[in-house]
Amino acid sequence: MKIYFDENMHFAEEFFSELCHLHFATRDGNSGGIDTVEQGELVPFSGRTLTAEQVADADVLLVRSITQVNEQLLHLNCKLAFVGSATIGTDHIDKDYLAKRNISFHSAPGCNAVSVAEYVLSALVVLAERYLLDLSSLTVGIVGGGNTGTRLSEKLTALGIGHKICDPLLAEKQAQEQVNKQAQDISETEVDKRSYVSLQEVLACDVISLHVPKVVGGEHPTYQLLNKDNLARLRDGQILISACRGDVIDNHALLALKKAGHGLKVVLDVWQGEPDVLTALIPFTEIATAHIAGYSLEGKARGSEMLYQALCQQLHVEPKYQLANFLPSASIPIIEINQEFSQILLNQLVKMVYDVRRDDAIFRQQLSIQGFDSLRKNYPVRREFSAVTVNLSSNTESDVPHRLGFSKTSN
Repeated sequence: MKIYFDENMHFAEEFFSELCHLHFATRDGNSGGIDTVEQGELVPFSGRTLTAEQVADADVLLVRSITQVNEQLLHLNCKLAFVGSATIGTDHIDKDYLAKRNISFHSAPGCNAVSVAEYVLSALVVLAERYLLDLSSLTVGIVGGGNTGTRLSEKLTALGIGHKICDPLLAEKQAQEQVNKQAQDISETEVDKRSYVSLQEVLACDVISLHVPKVVGGEHPTYQLLNKDNLARLRDGQILISACRGDVIDNHALLALKKAGHGLKVVLDVWQGEPDVLTALIPFTEIATAHIAGYSLEGKARGSEMLYQALCQQLHVEPKYQLANFLPSASIPIIEINQEFSQILLNQLVKMVYDVRRDDAIFRQQLSIQGFDSLRKNYPVRREFSAVTVNLSSNTESDVPHRLGFSKTSN
């Protein structure tokens, strides 16, 4: 079996090397038999430049968001049985074409949701220090209540920061669940209990954080969701954070707004036209990074782990590995806290694990030298809060660090 994988997938060789030598039931709809391959092979590739000729003999294709998987890429391949994307979003995948070919597809929803939420929290901590903001007095508007929006919501709840969520799809699903619950006379169900608000209500919050996929057309499109008109509704002093897809904000309209002197504080991790970003916009941002919000070591490796589990299931083999087998210890594995939790302590804790200013500085200084893709490929190791154990003294009552995601010593 030949497994082709994006060279930037973390721990791909560790997870998938043994699976190469297993037999794979074909899924071409013709024989339905076994493709008996004597010698397996694990083949890395560059995701941005992958061609149809390169993957003509692939049995398994593992990609990231920079690779468009469609008929143009796969028309020379007649044996592909499994496509996996180690990402949350799937707008780079022609799922209809894969279904037509009877090719199994799996993504990694939620794999880097914690990483993105911690990126947002680091940005808030930095801006709060820069502008002397009291985080507890702010209201955060979350656009998108899926995996990432939920993880951010949990961290804001742990900190006592008020927030609102806009997600019309989840609001509609919730309403239908309520109807089903009443019709079936069920007292306890998994009905979503959250309250959802309109986009306009979220755009009125002190902080706006975007966590939606790119959706073009349909009833709830997100393509240029923040267009010229919606951007014009924002007020001076608001904070706008985008760590989802670059096309959700009209970058040219945002640049025009900032050039006109608007006091909106902008944090951009994603950009229209990646890897060719609108460089003129960079000086008008508070924090600018190279689409790395989800690039914690855990976030990247978790995508590989999820695809490994899915492929094992399709091959009918028991998974042998899990992420814990490969993750190294954090450089500072244990922190002792002997005081009550405060915004100052939050600032220290967050920055000790991840200070977004490092990535902002790298982006501003190295983008023109290295290029967007190279910054992502050579991204320094970054860990999530869970890599660090926080021990609280007996006279410390607050458990906020653990609710934020820091680990605690097992009893």
